[in-house]
Amino acid sequence: MSAEAKLFLLLAASNGALAVILGAFGAHGLKNSVSEPLLAAWQTGVQYHFYHVLALGLVALLSMQGIAGNGLAIAGWLFVAGIVLFSGSLYGLALGGPRWLGPITPVGGLLFIAGWVALFVSILKVKS
Repeated sequence: MSAEAKLFLLLAASNGALAVILGAFGAHGLKNSVSEPLLAAWQTGVQYHFYHVLALGLVALLSMQGIAGNGLAIAGWLFVAGIVLFSGSLYGLALGGPRWLGPITPVGGLLFIAGWVALFVSILKVKS
C-alpha cells in the first residue's frame, strides 16, 4: 500500500470515528441545549462530514488500484479541507461560535465540489 493510500485511509477512519462521536453528541448532548435551527445545522455538518469520509475512502481505494497522480491527491485534500471548513464551521456555529463562521461554510462547500471535480478528472485520465 502506498503512503498516500494509507494516509487517506487513516484520515477516513479517524474522521469516520469523529463524525460518529459528533453525531451522537448532537443527538444526545445538544438536543435540549440549542435551538432547533442550530441542531439542524449541526446535523447537516455531521451528514456532509460522513459523505466525505466515504469520499476519502474512495480516494484511498483508487490510489491502491494504481490510480495515482496529483489530481487524486488534490481531491483527497480538498475533501479534508471541506470537512474542516464546511462541517467545522457548522459545528462552531451550533456551539455558539462567532458569526464570522457563517461565511466560511459555503467556502467549505466549494471545496467539496472542487474535490469531486478533481476526482472526476483523475478518473477521466485513467487509460482503459
